[in-house]
Amino acid sequence: MLPTRRTGTAGLSKRHGAWQEQGRVSTDIQARKDDHLDLCATDRVAFRERSTLLEEVSLVHDSLPELALDQLDTSVELLGKRLRAPIVIASMTGGTERAGAINRALAALAERRGYGFGLGSQRAMQKRPESAGTFRVREVAPTALVIGNLGVVQAREQPTDAIRALIDEVGADALFLHMNPAQELIQPGGDRDFRGGLATFERLVRELGKPVVAKETGCGIGRRVAERLRAVGVTACDVSGAGGTSWVAVETLRAEGAQRALGERFWDWGVPTAVSVVWARRAGLVPIATGGIQSGLDVARALALGARAAGIARPALRAFEAGGEAGAEAFFDQLEAELRTAMLLTGCRRAAELAETPRVLGPGLERWLAAG
Repeated sequence: MLPTRRTGTAGLSKRHGAWQEQGRVSTDIQARKDDHLDLCATDRVAFRERSTLLEEVSLVHDSLPELALDQLDTSVELLGKRLRAPIVIASMTGGTERAGAINRALAALAERRGYGFGLGSQRAMQKRPESAGTFRVREVAPTALVIGNLGVVQAREQPTDAIRALIDEVGADALFLHMNPAQELIQPGGDRDFRGGLATFERLVRELGKPVVAKETGCGIGRRVAERLRAVGVTACDVSGAGGTSWVAVETLRAEGAQRALGERFWDWGVPTAVSVVWARRAGLVPIATGGIQSGLDVARALALGARAAGIARPALRAFEAGGEAGAEAFFDQLEAELRTAMLLTGCRRAAELAETPRVLGPGLERWLAAG
């Protein structure tokens, strides 16, 4: 069973109170990971005003679909593996006992349902080798698509062999190389030097021997970044767009003084998920639409914009924290039912056909796309 915390952010507040007495905010990686879980199990870290803009994607109804519900095929190919549904349980955590329990439970769910599974940042595993077990999920997910995770800033400083060993240790099929400058600038003790990122992508694409997936962490991928990534050989990205969990908000709630004020100003910073998907697809990348995906209808809308799959993090965590494995299963049962309903009502027998289905875009989304 998962060692859950039922006190919301009380544990976080208590730790912060202790830190304030010492005149500092803790930068200990274990405490930070538990803070992240406490905050992401609530609505406090949602974007305040900016949305994903997926609500501005209207799919055109087909009154004569000539399909039976049990004919529908939701499977897609992603990063060399076949998923039974276009869903990735997106990167969240690792590095603590609690995080390891969450990883194992949700990875087992991904195995049962034929989803992909993303690990949280393995930087914790490098700093504390004894925490490596919290990232190992192959025992419960022997055939699932498992994607490792490391920050591009950390990867910049490491030889390719060390990074290959890191993902081989957990049996990952691919690597999320994440970009998170906005989060780092707000995070107490975060990185401040982001030079050399593109060259790091180019090196790892050439040398790693496994797919390298560019991943944002809540601020989305802009058109020019998508084009630069494609130019150095990146073929897939996780857009992690604005409108879902704001990792600026997560770090703002952990920060104090001027750093907290800075985070408040940039709380809603980023490119909406729907926009990032379109720009990534136009650049020739295969997008995973993460960032604010709440329902099967959102998944269908993302696929209609060109995503290959959708990533889901905070809603999955919240369902699991509230109802354990049964709660998470019920959440994904509903999500898949909604996706299949959207497919039938647009006349799409296969999930991939959603990319060609007629759609109407709202004015906000159109304005963003025109700017790109």
